[in-house]
Amino acid sequence: MSWAGRATPAGDGDGADGGCPDASDAAVSPGALFTVLWEALADILGTAATAILVRRAARRALPRCPELAALSIRRESLDYLYAVPPAWQQPGPDPPHALCDLARELCTLLGELTGAVVVKRLAHIPALRDAGIVPRPAGSSGTES
Repeated sequence: MSWAGRATPAGDGDGADGGCPDASDAAVSPGALFTVLWEALADILGTAATAILVRRAARRALPRCPELAALSIRRESLDYLYAVPPAWQQPGPDPPHALCDLARELCTLLGELTGAVVVKRLAHIPALRDAGIVPRPAGSSGTES
């Protein structure tokens, strides 16, 4: 099992856009998309809150998506590390259902805790929005900048 932290697995994220891969590139792996989601949440909420919310969202989605059992999050010293399911390492044209369901549950939790604030910030990240990982906020025309 390969553990990753806040670093983008490919090592090419500069943090300016959440380490986003180019969403138009069909070679983006679900693991890279998860990293973008993790880093964006960690930048907004911190790694501890991100770990708690991702674990909770994964538990809620697990009955529908058994592959989420392979998503591991652990604390090491003062940081949190995660390992994504092995299938998420392979690039594909569409993100797996489990990643989308995890993000849906996460957005539901975030909406309950923060209102639309954090979900709207996530929706401004092109890689997440364009891959359908994070839904556009209600009332969004998709043309805002």
